Amino acid sequence: MTHKKDLKGSDGDEIIPAKWDDHKTKIFLNICVEEVDASNRSTSHFSKDGWKNIQTKFQERITYAYNRFQLKNRWDALKRVCIFAKLVEKETGLRWDDDKKTVKANDEWWNAKSKVCLCLTL
Repeated sequence: MTHKKDLKGSDGDEIIPAKWDDHKTKIFLNICVEEVDASNRSTSHFSKDGWKNIQTKFQERITYAYNRFQLKNRWDALKRVCIFAKLVEKETGLRWDDDKKTVKANDEWWNAKSKVCLCLTL
C-alpha cells in the first residue's frame, strides 16, 4: 500500500500534500480566470499550456510550488462545490451541519437530487 509520505514526483522529490487556505484559493482562481481569458481553456478543460501557465504563475505569486496534479485536484474539488451550490441555490429547508461539513436534508430531497446529478453526468 502506498502512503502519501511515500509518494515521489517525476523528479524523485517527495510530494508534499497541498494545503489550501482562502488566500491560496483566491490566487489560484484568479490565475484560472486569466487562463480562460487567454483562451487556454476549452469548454471542458485547460490546455497543456494553460496548466503550465497556471503552475508557473501560482508558484511566482505564492513562492511555493504545487505540481499540476495538486492544482488540478483543487480545480476539480472547486468544480464539485460549484455544482453542488447550483443544486441547492433555490432550495428551502436545507441546513448546514457544522460537525460533518455537509448539508442536512431529508431523504426525499437527496433521492431527487441524486437523480438530477445522474442525469447531468450521462
